[in-house]
Amino acid sequence: MKKYAFIGAYEKTDMLLYAAKILTLMGKKVMLVDTTILKKSRYIVPTMINEKQYITSYEAIDVAIGFDSLEAINQYQTEKFGKVTQYDIVMLDIDRAIAYQKFNITSDDVHFFVTSFDVYQLKRGIQVLAYIAKEAKVTKIYYTKEMLSAEDEYFHHLAKDYKIKWDQKDIIFFPFETTDLNAIYTNQRSGRIQMKGFSSSYIDSLLYLVEKMSGEGSGKVKKAYKMIEN
Repeated sequence: MKKYAFIGAYEKTDMLLYAAKILTLMGKKVMLVDTTILKKSRYIVPTMINEKQYITSYEAIDVAIGFDSLEAINQYQTEKFGKVTQYDIVMLDIDRAIAYQKFNITSDDVHFFVTSFDVYQLKRGIQVLAYIAKEAKVTKIYYTKEMLSAEDEYFHHLAKDYKIKWDQKDIIFFPFETTDLNAIYTNQRSGRIQMKGFSSSYIDSLLYLVEKMSGEGSGKVKKAYKMIEN
């Protein structure tokens, strides 16, 4: 099992679901764990379950909501299903330092920091950086209309007190368009994951993220992506 920590106050649920969907089509067993304060996936992922904590399957992705550790997830699965499911990939949506600590994330796990340049989301997300494991390499994912050097410089100014080992080769950039937001809302209303209506730049960034996570070449990732209804 490999853990991927997606850290930050920016809303990440939909992006993570789309990435997870492509990974399942590549033959990966994937769990998405929503550890955030608002737990938006409780409202986005369709289910009839009405419990404080639960695991549900959505588009072949297991989604865990309301748990404070992997041990609690294992215990729940044992009690409900009689066994613990083995995953290739566990994606952790994190916006609080306490969740980072309780899920025992280490420098061996893959780290992403996700933010827009809304000052509230940026500063609140940065608060978690103080707790990131030493020697962890962190890749930035920026949601912004235009990727300006001034924005990256401003981010590093805010984060200057934290000794973070940033991935200097890669910044994953989502130039969020109105069409992307409309496509996300359509998917939320339908309760399905489709790729119709997304901008080519959003899709390119999503596929690159999956490449980085899976370690597979672009050809295999694109083949899986094309299996999703457009």
